[in-house]
Amino acid sequence: MSIPASFRRVLEAGDPDWTDGLNPNFVIVYGDHRRKFLECYTIDEMERVEDKISAMPRASQKRRLLERLYSTQSVTTSVDDTGRIVLPAKLRDKIGIGAEAYFASNVDTFQIWEPETYEADELSKMEAELDGLPDDFDPAQFLDEEEG
Repeated sequence: MSIPASFRRVLEAGDPDWTDGLNPNFVIVYGDHRRKFLECYTIDEMERVEDKISAMPRASQKRRLLERLYSTQSVTTSVDDTGRIVLPAKLRDKIGIGAEAYFASNVDTFQIWEPETYEADELSKMEAELDGLPDDFDPAQFLDEEEG
C-alpha cells in the first residue's frame, strides 16, 4: 500500500533515526476488537504516548489497559524505497481492507480505513455533529476556544 507523500514527510520528520537515504520507521496501533481502523504514529509521537503511560501508577488499571492497547496491539514498520508499506494480513483482515484504503489525517497521527467503513462511521458522525449546529456556525470557532 502506498503512503501519501505528505504523510511520508511527516514520518521522516518524526523518526529520530531517519536520515536522507533511509526509510522512516513508524508504529501502527491496531487496537482492540472494536477499532475499525489502524492508527499510525511517528516514532516521536509514540514515545510521547509511552512517556504518558509510564508516568501513570504502575499497578493502575488505566496503565495496564493503555500498555496493552499501545504496546501489545501495535507493530513497528517502515516505509520502503518506493513509498509503500506491506500491511500484515492480520491487520488487513482486521479492518477489511481490500484493493483500496482511505488515509485520514488527525494532526498528530493518521489513520488507515477501509473506505466504505470510513464513510459510514466517521463521515456520518461528523455530518450529524455539524447538523446539530446552527447553519451559520463556522467550526473554525472551536480553534479560538480556551482550554478549560
